Amino acid sequence: QIFARKYGPVLHIVVVGFHHKKGCQVEFSYPPLMPDEGHDSNLLPEEWKYLPFLALPDGAHNYQEDTVYFHLPPLTGDRKCVYGVSCYRQIEAKALKVRQADVTRETVQKSVCVLSRVPLYGLLQAKLQLITHAYFEEKDFSQISILKELYDHMNGSLAGSALDGSQVYLGLSPRDLILHFRHKVLLLFKLILLEKKVLFYVSPVNRLVGALMTVLSLFPGMMEHGLVDSSHYRPKSSMSEDLGLVDSSGAEEFITVSVTDIAASNLELEGVESTQPAVESLSSGTSTEGDNHYLKPPSRTSPGSSESDWETLDPSVLEEGVPKEVADVAAELPDTFEPNPEMPITVQPQAVSGQGGVTQGLVSGLEEDQYGMPLAIFTKGYLCLPYMALQQHHLLSDVTVRGFVAGATNILFRQQRHLSDAVVEVEEARVQIQDPELRKILCLTTADLRFADYLVKHVTENRDDVFLDGTGWEGGDEWIRAQFTLYLHSLLSSALQEDNERLLADYGAPFVSAWKITHNYRVWFSNKHPGMTVITPGHPFQGQYGVADVKLRLSHSVQNSERGKKIGNAMMTTSRSMVQTGKIVGQSVGGALTSAKSAMSSWFSTLAQPAPPAASGPEPVAEVKP
Repeated sequence: QIFARKYGPVLHIVVVGFHHKKGCQVEFSYPPLMPDEGHDSNLLPEEWKYLPFLALPDGAHNYQEDTVYFHLPPLTGDRKCVYGVSCYRQIEAKALKVRQADVTRETVQKSVCVLSRVPLYGLLQAKLQLITHAYFEEKDFSQISILKELYDHMNGSLAGSALDGSQVYLGLSPRDLILHFRHKVLLLFKLILLEKKVLFYVSPVNRLVGALMTVLSLFPGMMEHGLVDSSHYRPKSSMSEDLGLVDSSGAEEFITVSVTDIAASNLELEGVESTQPAVESLSSGTSTEGDNHYLKPPSRTSPGSSESDWETLDPSVLEEGVPKEVADVAAELPDTFEPNPEMPITVQPQAVSGQGGVTQGLVSGLEEDQYGMPLAIFTKGYLCLPYMALQQHHLLSDVTVRGFVAGATNILFRQQRHLSDAVVEVEEARVQIQDPELRKILCLTTADLRFADYLVKHVTENRDDVFLDGTGWEGGDEWIRAQFTLYLHSLLSSALQEDNERLLADYGAPFVSAWKITHNYRVWFSNKHPGMTVITPGHPFQGQYGVADVKLRLSHSVQNSERGKKIGNAMMTTSRSMVQTGKIVGQSVGGALTSAKSAMSSWFSTLAQPAPPAASGPEPVAEVKP
């Protein structure tokens, strides 16, 4: 048990309830959230002050049960994101065997949640749902032995398990995502590559977190290793404690040390003006195999600086203008990486053991494969919050947050569209982007439309067969992820080529230009990745344009624009009216034709009869009429 508490994948089992006077609060935790407190303490670490509102979501009273995925920032001394899974249920108070004095309402609302070191959302949810059901079936919430057994069981069964796809992707279905969003899935993929502020909106929470995490699962390696730095934020009450924000004398010259970077033994300076000239720009793209890549000094140091402004790794900067607190942290770093003090710290690739091995990235601090995956998207203040409580609303406009992919169920988030670059309304499968320039950047090219249409066709075919649906490789979940991996690898390989304008045009020249100044691209480009040598550059669906492309573009335009939707709806309404009118007219015309046919048949029958014998006498003269 001592080993499990210190090194096990599950940190805590927590019960959160709704008190009629105090609101959402922690009622039980095992082991205790505060070391010096008991299991029934309501006290929380400052970093986890939003835990009750995340585990018991807003509007939960409208549903009998729900499931929530959420992220918590690491505690002091920890270095990774804490992954939370919560199962909510409500029960009628009269059904309880033991009714406590503070139960004054007709229903009791509680959530049982797991705080974990590993992002096994679906697996934790499956186990937690069974225990939550059994916990509520006891009808006596003082029976906590089952929760302690859950903690020991999870740490025993999950200890030492590798983060492979079968476990990480449990419960996430790209097939359902493509069936719902169709070609817009690729638009969401490119939107996150640009590190924009993306807000997902729908109720209940299980639909919300399912859609959001399924989109992220399309990025290779993201679920396994790409989210460890995705929740590094400070609660609102402790924002003033940040030395970089309160030091008025040197507010323009401060250093933030990411806990992930400490683990990688790599200090990166943010917003520090260096008197030395820039060594080499990362965006030049003209370096040869033997060149060293250096990080470019930032061009401006205001809190609103673009994420494209970069740091310098020149050690001489550490010698002056550095606050004492940061210098003390640097002095305590492990001696796993000792650069030559006479030379700037260069960024070089590390050897990858085996085809599927991962290694610690020097710049990103993430576990990377030989292709440099996952991309360092959710680092340096770009947050991933599968569910956001209303109490976290300030994070949308926080100057220390450069972007986010977040989910919300409260309508207040959706109404304040100016705080997000894109709002994804999951129910209507609609992606709303206010900025016309961003819409232009994200406009899908013809090759992109071919790729999206290829996915949609393979997913939708054979769906009528209940027994074969989703069982094959093509059109299955793993196949879809493989297609997006190929798409991203080909995009990165094309970016490495000289004179690559023609290759990158298939991805959209405005998009590529915007992507090349993002944090994730610059981190990836600063390293050499041996696996990229076998990737063929160029869009997977490049080629000459044809009539089918014109039809595809027209169909996309009609489906994607508001005017096109109105025209499409009008055409469908007109078509239905014409069909109905045609049926009515057809019946009338059919009756008339039948009468005419009968008359003609009678006339021809009359003509076919033999003429009567002619009378004797002179033949009558035929009268000619004009």
